[in-house]
Parts: sequence; C-alpha cells; structure tokens
Amino acid sequence: MAFSLSRINCLYFILLLSLGRLPGCQSPQTTTPSEGTSSHTITFGSVLALAGQEEGIGNRMKVGIEAALKDQKVQGRSIQLIFKNDYYEPASTLQATQEILQEKIFLMIGNVGTPTAKVSLPILAKNNIPAVGFFTGSGILRPGEGPIVNYRASYAQEIKAVVQLAISNGLTPQQICAYVQNDSYGMSGLAGLKSAITAAKGDPAILQSFEKILAMTGDNPQRNNIGPVGVYTRNTPDVVPGYQSIKAWEKTTGEKCRLIVTVGSYSNIARFANHVQQQGEQWIVSAVSFTGGDDFILDLEEYGIRDKVIMTHVAPLLDSTLPIVKEARTKLKNEFGHVSLEGYIVGKMTLRILNDISGEITRDSFMQQVVRSQFDLGGVTIDFLANNNQGSNLVILSYLTPQGFRTLDASKFKSMLQ
Repeated sequence: MAFSLSRINCLYFILLLSLGRLPGCQSPQTTTPSEGTSSHTITFGSVLALAGQEEGIGNRMKVGIEAALKDQKVQGRSIQLIFKNDYYEPASTLQATQEILQEKIFLMIGNVGTPTAKVSLPILAKNNIPAVGFFTGSGILRPGEGPIVNYRASYAQEIKAVVQLAISNGLTPQQICAYVQNDSYGMSGLAGLKSAITAAKGDPAILQSFEKILAMTGDNPQRNNIGPVGVYTRNTPDVVPGYQSIKAWEKTTGEKCRLIVTVGSYSNIARFANHVQQQGEQWIVSAVSFTGGDDFILDLEEYGIRDKVIMTHVAPLLDSTLPIVKEARTKLKNEFGHVSLEGYIVGKMTLRILNDISGEITRDSFMQQVVRSQFDLGGVTIDFLANNNQGSNLVILSYLTPQGFRTLDASKFKSMLQ
C-alpha cells in the first residue's frame, strides 16, 4: 500500500518529536539559558551596596562570595558572578534588580539589607529566581515570598540571646531599651525585641508602645518619643533625636536604661555609641550582626570607644580555629573579616548544594536539593531539614576588645555592668 506524501511528512514529524530534534525544541537534557545556565556557565546575580554610606558591608560581602566561588565548577560549568550597586537604597535596588534580570541569572546571592530585600523579593518571586544567602536576619525572609534560602540566624534569635543574657545576670526588662533604624530593618529588630521582652514578662505598657511603633506605616514616620525607643533615618548620621527620645522616656517613667539594643548600620551605631559616652551614660550598647563588625570596629576606634559595646554574630568569630574559618582566612588574605567570612560561607553553602544535585540543574532541582540538605561546612552546621529555609541557627555573643570582638560570657557581662 502506497503512503501519501502528507502521510510520510506526518510520520517524519512524529519521529523528530520523539527524538526532541524539532527546530526550536529542546530535549529534556538540554540546558535552559532563560534560567541562567548554559553548557559552560551558571550565572549568579547580586545587588548590594558597593558605594555610598554603607559600602563597606556590600564590598566585604562581595569579596567573600567571589573567594568562595573563584575557579569552581559544577557539572563542568564555571560560575559567572554579576554584581550591581544599589547604595542600600530601595529605589536603586528596584532599578538594579530589573537590570540584572536581563542578564538571565540562575539565582540571586548575597544581597545586603532588609529595606532593599523588601523591594527585590517580590520581583524574584515573580520570576521564580532563588534568593540565596541574603545579608539580613529579617522575618520577611522567614519563610518569605518565593524561593528563599537563608544561611543566617534571624535578628529575633540574635536579640533573644542578648536579652536572655542580660536578664539572667540581673537586668530587668524595663532596663532594656532600643535604638533602631527607622525602616523595615529596624522594625524587624524591634519586633524581635518585643518577642524577647514578652517572654521575659516585661511591662505591658512598654509592650504596647512597641506595638504602636510597629503599627506605623509610610516612609520614615514619627517613631521617636514613644516608649523606651529611639530611631534614626537610614543612611544619615543623625543620632541626637533617637538619644533624646530614650532620655525622655527615662525622665517620664523614672526608669533607667542599662542596655541599649541597637539595630542599625555601622556608621550610625558607632556614632550613637560615641554620643552616649560623651553624655556620660553608662549604657551598654549592643549591636546585631548586620551592623558589620569590621567597619563597626574601625569607626569605634576612630571615636576612641574601647568598652561597653557588645555584638552578636551569625558566623564564627575571626579567632576561631574551625576549618571553614582557616580556609576563608587563607583565601581572603587581608580582606578576611566578619562580613567577608559570612559571604564566603554563603558561597560555599551554595556550591555544596549545587554539587549535590543529581541530574539536570534547574531552579526547581536546586530548591528540591535545599530542603533535603544537611551537612557540616568546615565546622559550621547547615541543616535545612530542621530549619525550613534557614540553614544555620548559630548566634555568638561577643564584646569589644583591643584585639577585636571576643566571646562574651556571663562573668564579663557582669563586669561591664559595674
């Protein structure tokens, strides 16, 4: 029986379809450039402060990630890194994120900041692009919108550790006050403080003042002079209004602050610590990890601040003998520091997850590997089985010394209260 030409063409079409060789079609094993992969490269993007008021944090995070991923390959593919500056300003983040998406990135890694993440996360979620190892402990990433992979512990965990140490060593909840950045970053920290003070059965009036502050919306609302809290405007050196707000609360209530939990950036918090000591206050100033230990120390030294400063860290301290710290110190050389160490850990964590994928590397297979990942990273435990989208619960308390930040224990904290 003879076949018609149209019948032959139809069979040929079916054969090509079964082989995945139709023009413009891809077989299941072919990489997808739209997902930031090719036969030779996997492309990562990063939007962070590389210039401006807080450029120290962004540049240190950048060098840490670069050191971890330099010359590394995954399934024979090199890793290409694209960095863009956002000045730690949400408007610039929006533009930089939109630009970097045109580069067809596989994932976004190491972005710096909460107010900036608040802008970029919805865009990344819409495009199904994983947000990996962002330098923020904010609750907006836990669990957050879209595919998010956190390395670090949350600000709530950091602040809880400080509050528990203070209360177990004689302070009352009323003696713990706050100085924070007047945006989503500062409010994330204040929410963590509210949770910790609630657990310590703090004064209901203080908790209500926290709630009032947290309920405010808009750009830089008037959050000073409400409870034991002072605020400052992001990317500014203004510290006096926030200080005066705390002093006004002391005068009105008759309470005395002993510990000031700060949630801000290194330049402003160092300036605040200096102002506090110039005014003769005996407050202990506590900073969270985002403050950026390296530049924070430099600014404190410039002001001549040598004591009554403590800090929480979510990566090992620089004097640690853990293998990951030794490795980072060797790779980073004179750029080794608190923030670059975290960037290095984030890069190594991401590389390990990618290398553990069996089969085709896609964004979906990457996220599937994340949720089943549990491994030791040179002495740092990474466990997504227990922590949902957060790999580490590490929180280390430290205090300022001439040699840098060193581990803080109860006896040292008590001596600081003298």
